[in-house]
Amino acid sequence: MIDIAPWRLYPLRAAYLLMAVGAGYLNWSQIIDPAQSWDMMEGVVVAMLAAMSALALLGLRHPLRMLPLMFWEIAWKLIWLARVAFPAWQEDRITDALAGNIFACGLVIILIAVTPWDHVWRRYVTGQGEAWR
Repeated sequence: MIDIAPWRLYPLRAAYLLMAVGAGYLNWSQIIDPAQSWDMMEGVVVAMLAAMSALALLGLRHPLRMLPLMFWEIAWKLIWLARVAFPAWQEDRITDALAGNIFACGLVIILIAVTPWDHVWRRYVTGQGEAWR
């Protein structure tokens, strides 16, 4: 049973679309390019973000069921901003590449804004509305 107003699902779906298209375009174009190669960690990042973008498409159909994916996206971006971007800013080491990533990760504010936190609290914190098995 959906415990939030149906109109609140449309901005959430738009956020999943942003995740799918944004990360999908950048990462899937690299994956399907046979000439592309990466070192190990760069390959891990590209593969993980491509998987996230593909899973975000499920959020278009099931926006509430896919909230854990949204949590993951919010969490890694906030961690990166706090642990990488903020110290670089404090030490005045912001390069153009870092600034671009700061902007991209800063878009997390959209995900935070459209996440139905009241539903998150009820469903994931207190466990109301779901029979835990």
